[in-house]
Amino acid sequence: MNPLLRGVDVLLDRTVVPGYSRIGSTVRRRFWAPDPEPFGSPVDVIVTGGSSGLGAATAAGLARLGARVHLVGRSADRLEASARRVRQRVSTAEVVVRECDISDLDAVARLVDDVTTDLDAVHAVVHSAGVVPPERTLSAQGHESAFATHVLGPVALTVGLLPVLQGDSRVVFVSSGGMYPVPLRDTDFEYERGDYSGLTAYARTKRMQVVVGEQLADRITGDHSPVTESGPVVHSMHPGWADTPGVTDSIPGFAKIMGPILRTDTDGADTIVWLCAAPEAARSTGLFWHDRAPRPTHYPSWRTDDPAARDALWYTIVEATSIDPTALGRG
Repeated sequence: MNPLLRGVDVLLDRTVVPGYSRIGSTVRRRFWAPDPEPFGSPVDVIVTGGSSGLGAATAAGLARLGARVHLVGRSADRLEASARRVRQRVSTAEVVVRECDISDLDAVARLVDDVTTDLDAVHAVVHSAGVVPPERTLSAQGHESAFATHVLGPVALTVGLLPVLQGDSRVVFVSSGGMYPVPLRDTDFEYERGDYSGLTAYARTKRMQVVVGEQLADRITGDHSPVTESGPVVHSMHPGWADTPGVTDSIPGFAKIMGPILRTDTDGADTIVWLCAAPEAARSTGLFWHDRAPRPTHYPSWRTDDPAARDALWYTIVEATSIDPTALGRG
């Protein structure tokens, strides 16, 4: 990218409103990385949160490239309806419905068993399931629901699927630009202290997704770049502001004001699809992306995570999920 275009790209990112809205994707489309080619051979992709919004749009985008998409969600009826919509958007789509509440670690274990029994290889896992709890609620194992849905379940699913995630495989955490104001400095991961806010719980756990993406990348394949060992690459990303139920239902006032410039669900899912399919995305790991380019994980730069909190997060996850950290290669 030449310096002028790079300057435009950075300006869009720093000014937030144009960069996160459809303005950003419209401008960047003129110079961003090329579209991925259709898959050269059959591949299977797991998409959580597949009942609606970005998950469903991601499924359609990957199906358009020839992937068989496994939609994961809590309601079989909603998943079947989503699968029908994906097939309407992509007539050749192969869609498999897999009912699972990602916040329930027992359900995740069953999903892992089913997938590893049915499939020899999984090309990508997209962690798109999301919640903005109206009040503090607990998962089946007694964990705060946003933490369980955005962090514990996805890590357990990723580690459980490692035997079928090899070679060119990818893991993508769908985070949020809302994580920027909340660097990881607190170890109250279960949100047990203070007045509970669903939006704050959402933002905190979206920050944790970025951190755990880096941690998994380091433990699976080593430093961020280049990728030198077998195993999946792990990335996180944010989709910008998209017209999806996650925005319109959870923050209706924001959606009403920003409605004219919200991205479509397809635009919001674009970088997710790109990370799953583009060869460029497999040449690095542990990065945070938006509009097909790596982005800083902190704005401004002095807003850094506390190293002790980062370590505590990993050890809390290991304890809560009972994963075997040695299964990741680097523990």
